[in-house]
Amino acid sequence: MDYHIPVMPLEAVDALSVRPGGLYVDGTIGGGGHSAIILERLQGKGKLIGVDRDVNALSAAKQRLCPSYSETITFVHDNFHNLPQILCEKKLDKVDGVLLDLGVSSYQLDAPERGFSYRLPGQLDMRMNQESDDITAAEIINTYTEEQLTDIFFTLGEERFSRRIARAIIDERPINTTLHLSEIIENATPRQKPGNPHPAMRSFMALRIAVNNELYPLDEALTSIIDCLNPGGRIAVISFHSLEDRIVKKCFSRLANPCNCPRDIPYCVCGKLPQLKVLTKKPMLPSSEELKRNSRAHSAKLRVGEKIDATTPA
Repeated sequence: MDYHIPVMPLEAVDALSVRPGGLYVDGTIGGGGHSAIILERLQGKGKLIGVDRDVNALSAAKQRLCPSYSETITFVHDNFHNLPQILCEKKLDKVDGVLLDLGVSSYQLDAPERGFSYRLPGQLDMRMNQESDDITAAEIINTYTEEQLTDIFFTLGEERFSRRIARAIIDERPINTTLHLSEIIENATPRQKPGNPHPAMRSFMALRIAVNNELYPLDEALTSIIDCLNPGGRIAVISFHSLEDRIVKKCFSRLANPCNCPRDIPYCVCGKLPQLKVLTKKPMLPSSEELKRNSRAHSAKLRVGEKIDATTPA
């Protein structure tokens, strides 16, 4: 199964500084592209925990990795937000590195039945974990008020025609398929210039984020994951749109510079200690060669932090 072409695979794994014998987590294992490189560098002497809330992703990763690395990898069907609980259940404490690829996989986008694509026919689902009771995109589209839909499209999709789209959706209900929704959005927005993104792209992205609650717990999740790192352990996060990247950047900055003392005080009195050293002042971007191979890497940004064991105030 061609599940997913990993984005910045060498850059992301290099950033983790994987050492044989270490304990690592791929919190969004997808088809196992990043994990394959981590496992190769572990040389059979460490452990990798592969997490994903999509059972299809786990199946693809097992098919790819188990023949060679069955003794080194453990698969977990869960959300990376729950990493502290996952480690507790595995009777583990701290890890040496965590990789998070926050993007949607190529397989998910290209599978019509998942409902992620505005170009392919399918039911409006968009749940990463289809075994969950989470709300679907169809439920949001057909039950939310105009104001709620406007807020989703504007806040999560940065769609400037959000109100016009929301009003058109209300007028056309019920809406249960991807192509029906895509057509409504296209008719509700000005004609696009050749080469511009599809007019439904931002709205579909916003719906996916809302269905899977991707942004609101992200800062909290990153904070708890960094707390699970050993001193010197690293976290590498690949994001794919500005809202995600902004949250990652602010979280890293907050943990690296926690002191909230007034600036006119000559030394720290709040006692808050830094937990993280930011290793990427600016995010790493895909190379031009990768962009030629993988068009879905275009918006990717990689940020890296290292856990520190501070003994003095920030």
